Amino acid sequence: MAAEKPRSVVLLSGGMDSGVCAALAVRDTDAAALHVSYGQRTEARERRAFEQICDRLGIRRRLSVRNDVLGRIGGSALTDESIAVPEAQGAEAEGRIGKGPVPVTYVPFRNAHFLAAAVSWAETLGATRVYIGAVEQDSSGYPDCRPAYYRAFQEAVKAGTREGKIEIVTPLIAMRKAEIVKLGLELKAPLDLTWSCYSREDTACGVCESCVLRLRAFAEAGVPDPLPYAAQPVVLE
Repeated sequence: MAAEKPRSVVLLSGGMDSGVCAALAVRDTDAAALHVSYGQRTEARERRAFEQICDRLGIRRRLSVRNDVLGRIGGSALTDESIAVPEAQGAEAEGRIGKGPVPVTYVPFRNAHFLAAAVSWAETLGATRVYIGAVEQDSSGYPDCRPAYYRAFQEAVKAGTREGKIEIVTPLIAMRKAEIVKLGLELKAPLDLTWSCYSREDTACGVCESCVLRLRAFAEAGVPDPLPYAAQPVVLE
C-alpha cells in the first residue's frame, strides 16, 4: 500500500512559475491551491487561469480570496492605473530587467500577504508545506523573491504557528526561466493555461517585463510559447 502523501497548500497566481510550482506540488503532495486577488490589472484573467490550471491538474481543494489592502495602498503599476506599466522593448531595455532599482511593478510586500493566508489555511487543513513559485534568477528584481526573505519568513512561521512545523517550499527560486519552462514540459504542467502579462487580459501584450521574460525563457528553452501575443519583440539570446 502506497504511503499517504503529505498535505500542502500551493499559492497559484495563474502565472507560468506558479503553474509549474503547482505541478510539482501535485506530484509530491496532496495539494490544495490558494489564489489571491488584490486589485491587480489582470485580476479576472489570472483568476480564470487559476481555475483552469486547477481543473487540468486535478486540484479539487481550492480557495480564492480577496485582499483589498494591496489595492487600497497602491504604489505599484499593477494596482494603480495612474502608474504606467513599463515596456521592455529593445536590447537596452531588456538588458536592464532586474539590474536597476526595484521596478514600479513591485507590489509592496505582496508575498508576505500571500504567504500569511497560505500558512493560515495550511494550519487549518493540517498541511505541512506551503509552496510558492518565487524566482530570483531572470526576474524583475523584487525584494520579496529573494532566498533571504523566505528564510526569514520560515522563522516567523516556526515562531507563530501552533506546532511550528509548516515548511515554506520555494523549488524554483534558484532556477533560470528557461529551466522552469523545461521542467514544466517534463511535468506536463499546463503552460498553455498560464497567464504572465502585467497589463492586458485579452491578448498578452508581449512588451511588458513579464511578457519579455517569458518569451525569452521559451526561446532559450527552444520551444514555442503556446500563448498568442499582441506584439512579439525580438528576444535576446
